[in-house]
Amino acid sequence: MNLSKTQTGQFFAIRVSFAAGIIMLFLKWFAFSLTGSVAIFSDAAESVVHIVGVAFAVFSLWLSIQPADKNHLYGHEKINFFSAGFEGLLIVLAAAYIIYLSVSRLINGVVLANLDKGTWLILGASILNLFLGLYLVRKGKKAQSIILIANGKHVLTDSWTSFGVVAGLCLTLLTGWLPFDPIVAILAACNILWTGSKLIKDSVGGLMDSDDPEIGLAINTVLEAQKAKTGYTYHKLRYRKSGNSIWVEFHLLLPKKISLETAHDIATKLELLIKAAFDSNSIVTITTHLEPAEN
Repeated sequence: MNLSKTQTGQFFAIRVSFAAGIIMLFLKWFAFSLTGSVAIFSDAAESVVHIVGVAFAVFSLWLSIQPADKNHLYGHEKINFFSAGFEGLLIVLAAAYIIYLSVSRLINGVVLANLDKGTWLILGASILNLFLGLYLVRKGKKAQSIILIANGKHVLTDSWTSFGVVAGLCLTLLTGWLPFDPIVAILAACNILWTGSKLIKDSVGGLMDSDDPEIGLAINTVLEAQKAKTGYTYHKLRYRKSGNSIWVEFHLLLPKKISLETAHDIATKLELLIKAAFDSNSIVTITTHLEPAEN
């Protein structure tokens, strides 16, 4: 299959994310083996989630660009929402385990070593993840890819979590109070939990075709402008989005005596105006039902 420039860019970005995830995992697990810090373990566990999530995202990205077939008449882009939901679920599970391990450490005692070396390693990983996350979110928004956006937000969350871990490790080094380590891990896990639950919510919203205010505003702006200009009205507007694809349906009410050819031309011009309201990356499919006006 020949890939578009946008699709090629998406695959490149997801490969960069996967390679960076491997590097992050190595750094964080090495730091954990040096220190025994549960806060660092929480950071490393999220890197495992990141790699598994990216692996599923690669498959989802490949499937999402496959053309429609007899079993999937609207294409395969809904897999994007499954991918985001899957990554969100992994994040939630990781957060739950981190909280469990941290509470266990608080109860049974905390033993740490080589915190200075571990802190520098995690700080380096945090900075790398920050730039990676910003890159993925920017590429995802440009390509309207929920997969890249979800992955980028996960990486950014990983970055903020890592910075939080660094702060906790510095507090532990400065005060010598070891319980700072599992407490910071619990706080980091709560942050991870919030991000994961939001990804799941967005995934469910996409699968259930929840309303997108930005799309609705763009379509209504065009229709209302044409209504004011021509007097032709409309009703029963519906729309939904999946990946780069947007489907729009509405009934266009026209004078009874107008010819079918003229009505078709009016509808076609209106559809072109609606398509022009979206950027070039969007694939807009419009179904207009022609209906005689009451008067």
